[in-house]
Amino acid sequence: MEFPTNDSIEELIDSLPFVDTHAHLHMRHFENDWDEVAKRSKRLSLIVNVSTSEEDIGPTLEVSQRLDNTYVAIGVHPHDSKDVSPSYIEKLAQLCRSNPKVVAIGEIGLDFFRNISPPDVQKKVFEDQLLLANELGLPVILHVRDAYKEVYDIIKSVGPIGRGGIVHAFSGDTHWAKLFVKEGFLIGVGGPITYPKNEMLRQVVKIIGMENVVTETDCPYLPPQHFRGKRNEPTYVVYVATKIAEIMEQSLETTVQIIHDNALKIFGLRESNR
Repeated sequence: MEFPTNDSIEELIDSLPFVDTHAHLHMRHFENDWDEVAKRSKRLSLIVNVSTSEEDIGPTLEVSQRLDNTYVAIGVHPHDSKDVSPSYIEKLAQLCRSNPKVVAIGEIGLDFFRNISPPDVQKKVFEDQLLLANELGLPVILHVRDAYKEVYDIIKSVGPIGRGGIVHAFSGDTHWAKLFVKEGFLIGVGGPITYPKNEMLRQVVKIIGMENVVTETDCPYLPPQHFRGKRNEPTYVVYVATKIAEIMEQSLETTVQIIHDNALKIFGLRESNR
């Protein structure tokens, strides 16, 4: 299957319900041309803009007020867990209850690759936010790096996450993919699936099937192969979906529709804003 050209991306987006379940449109990388990026992004069926810290929750929510097709996940990233305020859980709870555009807690989890926050602090903040998600009946968006076993063990100890969630930027093998799917999670797939050396992720998608996958960009990070070294943005999710369709030997139309329906279901949305 051929990848779309720049000229054909707009046509595809206008004709199919593409979703980007993980964006950071509030970040400084977009400050110089935000209006142009927003104009392109609003053509997608659904975007979920995701916070990483207490400080960026406000800007994250602001994006959702400016773009009708954009919803929000709010939470504290493991890197920022060392900086939480004593009342951060109450703050998250109040915002989730008061803002109908909040559809998930995230991104939350563990990152033992960089250990910017101490592991014990990461674990405590992660567990607190899982409990909050269950209390509020919201799904979670997981950040996992060099910590699949630890994240899985904490989820099992907390008990079933009632609404499940998404394992963002999945980088594990089929063993972990199957375990998280069994716990009610979808696998978040972004630009790395297009990288020539990432055969493991392509194999994961092939084995777990499209019914357990959602597309994402993680923009401004992790652009598809066509844009390596450049800033990512929501419209580039077209390249991710095209690669998934190729792997699964399905039409792009079928692939996009299945993934779109997966996203609406996990976030509890009845219909997208097209």
